[in-house]
Amino acid sequence: MSVKTILLTGSSGTVGTVVAQDLTKQGFYVIPLDIRHSYWDSRIERRTVFHDLRKPLANLKLPRKPDLIIHLAANARVHDLVLNPNLAHDNYLMTFNLLEYARTKNIDRFIFSSSREVYGESKAGERRKEEETHVSHIKSPYTASKFGSEALIHAYHECYGIRPVIVRLSNVYGRHDVSERVIPLFIYYAVRDRDICVFGHEKKLDFTYIDDCSNGFLRIVKRFDRVAGQTFNLSCGKAEKLIDLARMIVDYVGSKSQISFGDKRVGEISSYTGNISLAKQLLGYVPKVSLKNGLPLNIEWYLKAMKTRRVYESQRRNLARRGWA
Repeated sequence: MSVKTILLTGSSGTVGTVVAQDLTKQGFYVIPLDIRHSYWDSRIERRTVFHDLRKPLANLKLPRKPDLIIHLAANARVHDLVLNPNLAHDNYLMTFNLLEYARTKNIDRFIFSSSREVYGESKAGERRKEEETHVSHIKSPYTASKFGSEALIHAYHECYGIRPVIVRLSNVYGRHDVSERVIPLFIYYAVRDRDICVFGHEKKLDFTYIDDCSNGFLRIVKRFDRVAGQTFNLSCGKAEKLIDLARMIVDYVGSKSQISFGDKRVGEISSYTGNISLAKQLLGYVPKVSLKNGLPLNIEWYLKAMKTRRVYESQRRNLARRGWA
């Protein structure tokens, strides 16, 4: 039986919004599920099933039975989960509740959005392959929540026949993001001529443009029965220094911001480049947008979006909660 109906958690987020839009354009029936309302797409908003995934889904009412679940919902800020480890517990609990729903409703296709954080620290120039993970590499409660969720998913495969695909993402950026992630945060500061602090002088990470990320998910959905059981890195396959990222943003917007360095924060990693050869081989996944080309697209979208007061207030509130606004 081919995939026709998809339950998508985290549908109001950056990745969830674009994945929902792209799947719908390809003719799939998408059931968005989130605890939050969508800022970005009124069609997603109208169809969203609102549910707190920290609570069991036994009484969840959906318009159709899904053929496949894509689980994107998570508390995703590494530093936030260092400060509040209960958020990591929530991540694990959400995965457990969703797997239990899949088990009891006989839904055997499950795609999970994990993270490059599970690899831990990398050496300069090292491209991490999917099998290169170990519990001793875990640096933060966020990482533990993703690593533990992966383990739980494999257990449900062994015991209950749920067929998983695990996707490890790395610094997805682009439109529909006015959060406190590094790129929208740096843009927020740059357009206001505020100084930018890079936490970790040598920090170098793999940034993935949103359209490349969504294309990867779409390819997995279309090939699910052929690639079930696999784990894929979906990233650009090239690392960029955060100091260079900050300079690119400052230069592009003509900012007077000064760039400084702070110590790397507890739980964060300094280096990661994804080895995407398996995704190329089995999915035909080839990222098309480099940071050099994608960042201007992101900045132009941001500048246009911030003219909408509702969007501006959303980011200001996000940052004010942390004392960063």
